[in-house]
Amino acid sequence: MQAEHISAKVGPQGIASPMALEVDRSTGRLNGASRHYEKHVQDLAGLYFDEVAFAAHCETHGDDLAYVVDDFRANEDEGLVVGTSVLSPGVVGREYAMTRGHLHEHAAAPEMYHCLSGHGVVVMESLGGELRVVEMRDGTVVYIPGHWIHRSVNVGGDMLVTVFAYSSAAGQDYGVVERARGLSRLVVRDGEGWTLVDNPRYVARDVAS
Repeated sequence: MQAEHISAKVGPQGIASPMALEVDRSTGRLNGASRHYEKHVQDLAGLYFDEVAFAAHCETHGDDLAYVVDDFRANEDEGLVVGTSVLSPGVVGREYAMTRGHLHEHAAAPEMYHCLSGHGVVVMESLGGELRVVEMRDGTVVYIPGHWIHRSVNVGGDMLVTVFAYSSAAGQDYGVVERARGLSRLVVRDGEGWTLVDNPRYVARDVAS
């Protein structure tokens, strides 16, 4: 899967021109994005605890879009990345659809999420294992401080659309989640709602390493 790049407008001195970006409310796509990438359900092998349920889900939904990200940066010297994330609904086993989750490579970098539509939660975990969960609905703004791993989970029946912003120097470290076999808690279906349960596969991180 390759990212799709679109050139931004930059003046003769290398200074970006002011511009307006528009979110398509029907799709969550960011018109004017400089990059676009997609994750399909089959790309998320190893993410869900119930591997048997995931394999069965892939038989009928493997090619479905799991989530789509559009982002914009005017040029490599600009300090801010803004974009949209569209996370499809669904359940694998008991777990709700989610993103892979990451810590920033520059761990001190914060991030902001603004929920435009849908119903979701942001699961945040410190390297020492402290957990925070914030529920998102239309209009919710979530501030994610530096040094917190974060993941979005769609606990509703519609697309979860969020606008995000973070420093262009932040980077993403997905390995910190993969090595721990996920986060310490799973977001699972509980009747008509959601709840948290312990992740049996979780490997506590060595904070000193």
